[in-house]
Amino acid sequence: MSYEVKINDRISTIELLGKDGSMYQIAIDNKIYELDIAEVEQGVYSILLDNKSFNVELVEGRTGKSYTVNTLYETFAVDIIDAEAKYLMNRKKDEGEDTNVITSPMPGKVVKILFKEGDEVKAGETVIIVSAMKMESEYKVKQDRIIKRILVKEGDTVNGDQPMVIIE
Repeated sequence: MSYEVKINDRISTIELLGKDGSMYQIAIDNKIYELDIAEVEQGVYSILLDNKSFNVELVEGRTGKSYTVNTLYETFAVDIIDAEAKYLMNRKKDEGEDTNVITSPMPGKVVKILFKEGDEVKAGETVIIVSAMKMESEYKVKQDRIIKRILVKEGDTVNGDQPMVIIE
């Protein structure tokens, strides 16, 4: 199981490779660590790494995906970036300026393409609909555009951040 985790302003990939009792083997950005982790009280953990002891307090934020992590000397803001979080971040980004490429922020299936190459599209019109995580998302243009190239077909499976439609 792999997660992207944002710690302050840095994003890392963390993967749980194995667990045996309190012993964990994890990879952080492909570097492997052997940890002995014990919860000493609610939300407080003792972590042994290379014979060094670290005490960490984990305070859950407003969502089950954001935390404040306190050590003896530092405090970190930590966010778990799963598929849903990526989707929401990209949707917020999509509310900004218009781009020339329509992409899906996460893997999904192309449900419907509403225009063909060369068509004129008015601001606010939906160009393509993608189903991801049991939810259909409509991708619209923010200003009048022309469909330059369609890179997918209805029924295609797309990867996250894969270009689907090029507009001009």
